[in-house]
Amino acid sequence: MKLTMNRTACTLLAAAALAAGLSACAPLVVGGAMVGGLMATDRRTTGTQVEDEGIELRAANRIREVLGDRAHVNVTSFNRQALLTGEVPTAQDRATVEKIVTEVNNVRAVVNDLGVMPNSSLGQRSSDTLTTGKVRASFVDAKDVFASAYKVVTERNVVYLMGLVTQREATRATEIARGVSGVSKVVRVFEMITEDDLRRASTTQSPAPVTTDQPASKSN
Repeated sequence: MKLTMNRTACTLLAAAALAAGLSACAPLVVGGAMVGGLMATDRRTTGTQVEDEGIELRAANRIREVLGDRAHVNVTSFNRQALLTGEVPTAQDRATVEKIVTEVNNVRAVVNDLGVMPNSSLGQRSSDTLTTGKVRASFVDAKDVFASAYKVVTERNVVYLMGLVTQREATRATEIARGVSGVSKVVRVFEMITEDDLRRASTTQSPAPVTTDQPASKSN
């Protein structure tokens, strides 16, 4: 039992580390082309990662200015595609939030999955955070998926998966997430790439050989 607990704790810690670099099944797959210059730990370009962070920050600030505490809205941007999850009081508020986010600089697409209902409880949000951690940990533990390729969001027990992935990776990640306790549904918000795209990106990202005459440069 102790060995199992230690192994689980290590896996969860690994998943938490990946989160800094990085939600039954009703798939919603959004197609798109792969961008060039993908990073080894994140398939987005460095510039796109920065843009995604800016999108999330600006969108959250603008939504807060308009709706205040009346709504609970999470904005998750991946490759400049913004996913909206959470709760708003009215259908009009739902449309307003989507319009706000659509007008944020660099946003190229919006997936609006906001629920028109009372805000979720703190208990529910804590449970969702735990579920996200368990899904990420399951990706790490599975060994046959590249865990950092996925962004995971959980809202009211629904797990959303984002990323630049192949069909094989999308299918496997969905299978893993569906098997996590507490997950009621998996929604896939993927951009699909081909296996050839993935192989080319992997080749491009391969580190240069290290010789004894010159120390390897440390990557950032």
